[in-house]
Amino acid sequence: MKLRAGTRGSRLAIAQTQIVLGGLRKSNPARNFEIVTINTKGDTDKRPLFTIDEKGIFEREINEAVISGGVDFAVHSLKDIPSNLSNELIIACIPKRAKPNDVLVSQKNLKIRDLPIDSIVGTSSLRRAIQVLRKRPDLNVKPIRGNVETRVKKSIIGEYDAVILAEAGLIRLGMNDVITERFNIRDFVPAAGQGAIGIVCRKDNHKLITLLKSIEDPQSRAEVDAERALLTKIEGGCRFPVGIVAITSADKCNIILYANVFSADGSRFIKLKKTGNVNDPTRLGTKMANLLIKKDVTKLSQGWHDAVEEWNKKL
Repeated sequence: MKLRAGTRGSRLAIAQTQIVLGGLRKSNPARNFEIVTINTKGDTDKRPLFTIDEKGIFEREINEAVISGGVDFAVHSLKDIPSNLSNELIIACIPKRAKPNDVLVSQKNLKIRDLPIDSIVGTSSLRRAIQVLRKRPDLNVKPIRGNVETRVKKSIIGEYDAVILAEAGLIRLGMNDVITERFNIRDFVPAAGQGAIGIVCRKDNHKLITLLKSIEDPQSRAEVDAERALLTKIEGGCRFPVGIVAITSADKCNIILYANVFSADGSRFIKLKKTGNVNDPTRLGTKMANLLIKKDVTKLSQGWHDAVEEWNKKL
């Protein structure tokens, strides 16, 4: 009997699912798999992501299919999986993570420091927008929607002078040749889980969990667990951008966790770094979250609603 993998129908989602199935076929050669594509609210709702004050828009329908038995497991970009995952489900596996960096794609192959004043930079992420404006307040950052290929095309044809995307998506699509500049993750902090793939299945399907675990990467799991623990504690959502990234130390004994949180105008920010044991990543993430709370991180969330409305007027 074939095991059915549920995923979105975009080229990137299919590519990520094929990566997962390739690993599963290698470690479980007697098993057969098939891909089942499912439309999600994030695919049908064409509003910019920052205007949709709702979690799980790219995964809810797929996970519902897992619960109902329409598919056996789901393959997601991990950053799309909300912290309040159904109690019936589990993130059973996190394969080896790709690089979590954000990158710039520009029409004239210019780096961000070389873009002319008032150049239009497109992004769907408030986190990216505020970090760009901190680097270059003289740029015109505008919202953009569409899949990875569409956003790149909008830069190439000149609708935008540059766009900012996740490096992992471009590499998985074989489009790494369009990258103009890779941002340092300590300077331009990614979203929690960026670059990672999460495989979700029913919590009570122990045999399937064991099969999926055959391609788990422990280092990637530890990093992502630390990031998600922090995010869960402070509940940073689409309207309250938080940059979070964990890096495993060279000796693989510790995790270094970085977090950046900004006010709506970018004038105030909290920047933290904390190290913890690789065997207890959740504790590290929770400790970092408690530090942010002590530093009144919630005060930085004030003003974001109005900022979102103003940015929405740029559409």
